[in-house]
Amino acid sequence: MNHNNQIFEFFNSKFPFNQEGLTEFSKAFKCKTYKKGSLIVGKDETENQLRFVSQGIVREYFAHEEREMNTQFYLEGEFTTDFHLLLNQGKRRKYQESLTDTTIKQMDSATFYEFMECYKCGKEFVDEIFSQNIMLREQEEFKHFYLTPDELYLDLLNTKPQWLQQIPLYHIATYLRMTPETLSRIRKRN
Repeated sequence: MNHNNQIFEFFNSKFPFNQEGLTEFSKAFKCKTYKKGSLIVGKDETENQLRFVSQGIVREYFAHEEREMNTQFYLEGEFTTDFHLLLNQGKRRKYQESLTDTTIKQMDSATFYEFMECYKCGKEFVDEIFSQNIMLREQEEFKHFYLTPDELYLDLLNTKPQWLQQIPLYHIATYLRMTPETLSRIRKRN
């Protein structure tokens, strides 16, 4: 599928109210490729790009001294942008790295703002994304606090099986806040 069509289809299926200007919007993205292990965006950088994974896998993580903790993974067909920071031109506290050779479709914030001003659908999209992101973040925090390690693994198996198929288990373990050895034991039990 053509990279511009991916964005068109994403909006057409997930935000069907966003028709006005959708073709122009999807064509305004530019492709950038990253080799496996490349830093896409770093800590303390201003969030100034709308980024969409066209191909590949991206991990998002905190890093401090020698420690890292994965907070999210993005697969083909997902936006990796922190929309709150994009709209407020805030600085990131997390890193994003390509786990595979990755193609990102990106649009600079100025172009994104122009679309938001020009088309009502831009504002509706941002409102809906904020609403979805807040709900998802709340659900993930709840799960990490209340579920046992076995329950966390089973939840991931049910809700995001593609992660377990495509992402190295040591990265999954840090996302689940456990050691790779603990994750291995849980997988054997389940």
